[in-house]
Order: sequence, then C-alpha cells, then structure tokens
Amino acid sequence: MLYRVLFHYFDRFLTEYESRFEKEYGFLRPIIKDVVERYLDCGNPRCGFARIRCPSCGEERFVMFSCRSRGFCPSCHAKRVEEWGEWMRETLLLDVPHRQVVFTIPKMLRIFFKYKRRLLGDLCQAAVQALLKYLQATTSTELRAGIVAVIQTSGDRINFHAHLHLLVTEGGEDSEGRFHHLAEFEDRLLSEFFKREVFCLLLREELISEAMVEKIAGWRHSGFSVHSKVKAKTRKEAERVGKYMIRPVLSLERLSLSEKEGKVCYRYGESPEEVERMDYLEFIARVTSHIPDKGQVTVRYYGLYGNAHRGKVRKAQMDKHPFIIIEEECPRVPRRGWAEMIRKVYEVNPMACPKCQAEMRIIAFLTDYAVVDRIIAHLKLTFVAERPPPPHLVSQEFLMDSEAPADHFS
Repeated sequence: MLYRVLFHYFDRFLTEYESRFEKEYGFLRPIIKDVVERYLDCGNPRCGFARIRCPSCGEERFVMFSCRSRGFCPSCHAKRVEEWGEWMRETLLLDVPHRQVVFTIPKMLRIFFKYKRRLLGDLCQAAVQALLKYLQATTSTELRAGIVAVIQTSGDRINFHAHLHLLVTEGGEDSEGRFHHLAEFEDRLLSEFFKREVFCLLLREELISEAMVEKIAGWRHSGFSVHSKVKAKTRKEAERVGKYMIRPVLSLERLSLSEKEGKVCYRYGESPEEVERMDYLEFIARVTSHIPDKGQVTVRYYGLYGNAHRGKVRKAQMDKHPFIIIEEECPRVPRRGWAEMIRKVYEVNPMACPKCQAEMRIIAFLTDYAVVDRIIAHLKLTFVAERPPPPHLVSQEFLMDSEAPADHFS
C-alpha cells in the first residue's frame, strides 16, 4: 500500500510540495527524492539482478537487487533490524540487567529540531548527560554506563515527534572497575536533569530566551517526561527492546485505504476510532519527513558501549572484570548475508533450489542495462505496480491527473 501511493502520487507530491507543504515541513530535502526513488526501484529487474544456479540439478533463477534504504523501505529495514539485533546481542551487550529509558520534550520545543535536524544529535547528547548526572547524584560516584541511544522523530500519527530511546545498563562502572547496580530509576528526578540539559542546549543555540525558560519551568506540567519502566534482565530481552527502539516509521499492518474518501487511514491505537485520515500527498509528506539526512547518525553508542571503550577492553583483555563478558566467551558474529536475513525475516530461503532444495550459488551479477533489457525482453519479465489507490477527492483536475498507468515498467 505504501508502494502504491508513492508509485502513483510521488511525482505530483514533488510538484505541489513548495505551495502546499514547504511552510509546514521546510524546504524539500534532496535526500527525500533520492530515497523514495531507490525504494520504488527495490526489486525492479530493470535495475539489475543476480543470476543463481543449482549445482545439483542446474536450475537457474534471478534475484533482484534491494534498495538498502535506511529506515524507509519496510523490507530492507526488517533485514537490517534482524542483523543489528543479533550483532548487539552476541557482540555488544554486557551480561547485566538493562532498561529502556524514553526521553520526551514539550510540543512547543519540537519545532527547533524539526527544521534544524543537526540538533537531534545534540538532543541525544543532552539525554546521555542527564542520565550520567543522575547516576552520579544517586550513587555519589561518577559512573560509566553502557548506553545505546536511538533518535526517533515519528509519533503515533506519523507526525513529527522528536524523542529518544536509550537502552541503558542498570548502573555503571566506577574508576576502580567496580560495577554499581541501580535497581530502580526515579523518572521525576531524571526528567529534571534532562530538562536542564535541553534548556542549556537551546540557550546556547540562541533559540529561546531566559524568560521562556522561566515560563516553561514554572508550568505544573512542563512537557518534559522520562519513562524507564521497561526492563530487560537478559541479553535476549535487551535485544528485543533494542529492535523495538529502531522500529520503522510506520507499521504496514496499521495502514489501509478508505475507498469512499480516497484517503489513507493509519490506525494509531487499538480502538477502531483511533484512526488518522489524510489525503495521499499529506501521507507522503508525513512519511518522508522522517527520512534522516545523509550522514545523520540515528543509533549512537556511549560509555561502556562506545567504540573507544570497547576497543580498550579488547586490547587489554580485561578478563578479570567481574561483570564484563570476555570477548573470547562471546566471539564476534560474522556479518550475516542477505540470504540468511531474508530467511530469518520471511522464513523462506531465496538460495534454496525450488526443485531439489539444494543450496544454489551466485554465478553472475548483471548490471549492464543493455544486457538486462535483452534478458527481460526474452523472459518477458515485468515490474508492475498494483492498481492505483482510489481517486483523491479534491478536484476534477486532480482526478484526471491521478490516473497513472499501472504498467509503467511492463
């Protein structure tokens, strides 16, 4: 359904973006067009494919290339989530209890991070600093915790809602190498630390005034909140929490079309009434607004999970540490191939021969357009989008223009 809407309406979205969406979403970022076009070509035989052959019976097949879009393509992101979760469980996480800590900022402050995406990294740093200061204040000791931080920009209604998910060890390591376990977190106090860090960030960037800080700080409910009730006692549980933290922008299971209204419906709650209805262009604007900028890091590692510390641990072979998992006991897992990830996500093996079930082998990658076109013509392959969504009831002109051909690639 996501593909249908983008395939038939993305060009119109680009045409109308400046007049209809620029005021709310800012200038059209070049990364949006690039990512969507790559997503629309995900699995398109005209973009090339791998030729695989069964060594037992000689059966041959073609496997199309994926777009590998970060956080946008549901298929590619699902494989990325599985690969990352397995790496985190087998290589990164320590064998100590973890918990998820979610940091939220007031609605009136989210606009700064909506139009200045570089500040999302600073917001993440503010949450980490607030957590470390909270641990120090609680234990009277400066601790180094293990932190995996994920920047999320989408809310339940696919709206812009900048917030942070942190997977945190319950406690941290002191300067003498002892681990201080902290069984309970006080969200109210942690929220106060986070509020101060965010105010310092916005004042430093000259985005708010001291008067505004005093005004927000004086509210009974400032809009800053911290939730730390989700616990993970084992690394397997922590992996499940981590995979939830890097979930995609939208759930395809919650997406539907209203045939009568010609609109996209997105269910954001469990009740049938909790549905957000939007026209196709508004839906595209919301979804694409969450595409991260090129080079923007959305998953960050700090403290015991930072690259620098992990490198020191491996180099020094700190096997005498009572709580750190020794690297030899938890060896690095080699990068999983795309076939294994597809097998894990979709429970099918793309490399299994459909005739004899033997393991097929890649014999060639075909990317030359002239060769690809000849093979497509010979085999009569098609890449056909599903029928267009029901017409968008805005104007007669829109109804006429929205009838895009379904056999664009045939």
